[in-house]
Amino acid sequence: MNVDLGDLNAFVTVASARGFRDGARLTGTSASALSEAVRRLETALGVRLLHRTTRSVRPTEAGERLLERLKPAFTEVEAALDVVNGFRDKPAGTLRLNVPISAARLVLPSIVPPFLAAYPEITLDVIAEDGFVDMLAAGCDAGIRYEERLEQDMVAIPIGPRTQRFAAAAAPAYLDREGRPKHPRDLLKHRCLRGRFASGTMPPWEFERDGESLTVDVSGPLTVRLGASADLAVDAAIGGAGVVYLFEDWLRPHMNSGALEPILERWWPRFSGPFLYYPGRRLLPAPLRAFVDFIRASS
Repeated sequence: MNVDLGDLNAFVTVASARGFRDGARLTGTSASALSEAVRRLETALGVRLLHRTTRSVRPTEAGERLLERLKPAFTEVEAALDVVNGFRDKPAGTLRLNVPISAARLVLPSIVPPFLAAYPEITLDVIAEDGFVDMLAAGCDAGIRYEERLEQDMVAIPIGPRTQRFAAAAAPAYLDREGRPKHPRDLLKHRCLRGRFASGTMPPWEFERDGESLTVDVSGPLTVRLGASADLAVDAAIGGAGVVYLFEDWLRPHMNSGALEPILERWWPRFSGPFLYYPGRRLLPAPLRAFVDFIRASS
């Protein structure tokens, strides 16, 4: 049976990503090229491997069986090829990271430039999204998450600030007009700009002071997708639309400029900073190993 290894790899990519477009985004190729490769493979094998609809792609029973056998094999091939990197002066290759939008905005900017300068033959491919995804199924080598969302079978090392805070702020003109809250419950009388997770959940605003913790289920004229549309809420707050509640580091430039005024600062809750996480396998790809070493040396 004459089967092209590239076509097998295309099938693994599409089946793992559950889509031709997502597979193309991960591999830097086109969706049409992946589709043609899978079509050739199905023709060579004489069996359909993928169910295709306008909204989704999923493996058939035959495709699932083939995927189960191929994924470990391709992982071993990648590990074998990566051994060659040990004979280079500098590690090379692509490192794919899956990170929340907040980490792409607040954590990576201080890390990426010096890392790329130290390892000029490594290419970083950063996928920023706030949905809870399977990092390996998405074709990524590692990711960044906060502690409550870490998977137990992953290795995790601290990356970025070890402590962060959520902050509340509003435009001075808004506060002059509506009054300055003295207690978190005062926010129930204010126009608050809320955020919604990708799951559809709208989290309450949390506050703490001197061992006292409380949540406030605020309401207001605007709700945005957390991460992806957070800047819209910030801009609306600057324009006087209401109170915004977000990462302190996200709001800090606007508070420093005076466009936003911090409120209830003594109540801002602290939480643990993010972690770089990756599978606990013995042999790491050279680009990931270099990144892990770089993060550890920088901490």
